[in-house]
Amino acid sequence: MIHLFEGSLCFLKRSIVYELIIFAAIFKVLERKIIKTADGSSSLYLPQWDENYHSRHGAIQEAYHVFIRSGLDLFKKGSKLRILEMGFGTGLNCFISFLESQKRDLQIEYVGLEGYPLDVGLIEKLKYPEALKALDFAAFYNDMIASEWDTPVKISEGFELLKKEMMFEKFHGAQNFDLIYFDAFGARVQPELWTETIFSKMYASLRPGGILVTYSAKGSVRRALQAVGFEVERLPGPPGKREMLRGRKI
Repeated sequence: MIHLFEGSLCFLKRSIVYELIIFAAIFKVLERKIIKTADGSSSLYLPQWDENYHSRHGAIQEAYHVFIRSGLDLFKKGSKLRILEMGFGTGLNCFISFLESQKRDLQIEYVGLEGYPLDVGLIEKLKYPEALKALDFAAFYNDMIASEWDTPVKISEGFELLKKEMMFEKFHGAQNFDLIYFDAFGARVQPELWTETIFSKMYASLRPGGILVTYSAKGSVRRALQAVGFEVERLPGPPGKREMLRGRKI
């Protein structure tokens, strides 16, 4: 009976691995269209999934509202902190965090996870330095998106970046992050990323009092966050969304 159980477990694990391999192969060949969002900034759209990399109501507005005003703004000027981004994508959240670090004298160690890195040439076409009126810092953004994966890079004196090409399911972080930007694709297309299993990894990755912010406001997401220990707040959402969620490690 034990051998039968072990055999079934091994088969299940192999099935999950095969599913992930197939999913990765499909994802890499999906068409990505550049679109204009309501605030004038660009984003990427996956027509086969009917899924966007950012809100159609404004890519930059969403990034500032969810991750900066509801997350980074909680840290005082001159703070030293470690940020984990789940879903590095186009690098928009990272670049905006860098810009904010320059204004507020923040020292940031930034770790961005991405299972499916985008082509640098495609990212460049989004022209985020121009959209953010930050052309003076365009070279820093170019360094971010062109830097090697899995290799720490010093972007500036107070900003270090480590991009990790990794599936979220494989991440095991120590208790050393102050802030998590949870920016995965929506639960409609990747429900496995919005589970207690993943959020327990996020909880373990944060220092006591650490913060997780996400654009999602789904009841299932809120309950999963609460189930693993987060104290969860519903906050006003960015344009086009009534609410978003913020969790605090207690």
